[in-house]
Amino acid sequence: MSGRCEFYFKCGAHPTSDNETSVSLNLITTNSRCITCITCTDIRSPVLVFQCVHRHVICLDCFHLYCVTMLNDRQFIHDPELGYSLPCVAGCPDSLIKELHHFRILGEEQYNRYQRYGAEECVLQMGGVLCPTPGCGAGLLPEPGVRKIVCEPGNGIGCGFVFCRECKEEYHEGECSSLLTYFQCTSQEIMWVWTE
Repeated sequence: MSGRCEFYFKCGAHPTSDNETSVSLNLITTNSRCITCITCTDIRSPVLVFQCVHRHVICLDCFHLYCVTMLNDRQFIHDPELGYSLPCVAGCPDSLIKELHHFRILGEEQYNRYQRYGAEECVLQMGGVLCPTPGCGAGLLPEPGVRKIVCEPGNGIGCGFVFCRECKEEYHEGECSSLLTYFQCTSQEIMWVWTE
């Protein structure tokens, strides 16, 4: 025996018994070498070590902030095999986090937002729309070219709102007024610039 042992952090979201296994969060480790965080330059432990060639280190507080910021800006990257993930905070190539359970360290509320984000992006990429009613956000897959969208209530999803696919306002006939107002405003601004 070499007298060496290894400890792995694991996803604790699901209780396990002795005969069950949990996902190993292999990017999270103790900071035994006292490496500074790439973003805040503090020396903290534990840390997340990205899978990039430089093995950049980020403290868990900065990782949380990085993830929430990217989630707010809808900047997670879609990988066909992995799903939605993030690369090294320094933008290193080939550094996507491969084990998505690492995002569980964001806490339940932010992890649920992450999962909702993935579902929303899937709907949008399939040509669908999201209900614009605050608090609803149901994903809908209407036929192409259909402007009148009904957020059908059922199975605890959907609010019944009927809206225009183009402007996301209450359904109306004719051109979208918000787009018309925007174009009028823009043309007035252009005229103002030209007259000065």
